[in-house]
Amino acid sequence: MQIEYLGNRKLLESRKVAFFCSRIVSSGAILRCYDWATQMADSSNVVIGGFQSKIEKDVLHFLLKGKQPVIIVIARQMYKELPNELTNPMNEGRLLIISTSPNAVRVSKDTANKRNSYLSEIADEIVFGYISKESSLNNIFQMFIEKSQILYTH
Repeated sequence: MQIEYLGNRKLLESRKVAFFCSRIVSSGAILRCYDWATQMADSSNVVIGGFQSKIEKDVLHFLLKGKQPVIIVIARQMYKELPNELTNPMNEGRLLIISTSPNAVRVSKDTANKRNSYLSEIADEIVFGYISKESSLNNIFQMFIEKSQILYTH
C-alpha cells in the first residue's frame, strides 16, 4: 500500500485510539460520542480516524478545538491546500494527515475500506460510537474485537 504523510510523524509512536461511527446513528449515541470526544481532549492519547461520517466530523471538530493530538487518515489523495480548521493544529505539531490512497481523486468504498483497515491495524484501541446493522464497520469490529469497544448499542 502506498502511503503519504503530512505533519508530525512522531505521533505514530504514541498510544493511538481510533474512533469510528456509522453514518446512520442512533440519537442516543450522539451525546455519548460528544462526551467521549470531550474526555479525549483532556487525555494524552492520540486520536486517529477517517472522520468521514457526520458524527466523526463533529468529534474531530471537538478535538481540534482543544490540544489533543490527532491523526487523520484520508482515503484519497493528499490535500493540495490545508483546510483552515487544520492549519493551527498542524503548526502546533499535533496533527498528522495520512493518505492511504494517494492516487485516488475521491473516496470510494474500496479506498474507505483500505483506510479503515489500515487505521484499525495501527491503533492500540478502537472506539465505535455506534455501528448500524448494515454498516461495513461491523467487519472492522469483528476483525479487531479484542481491542474494540462500542459506546452505544441500542
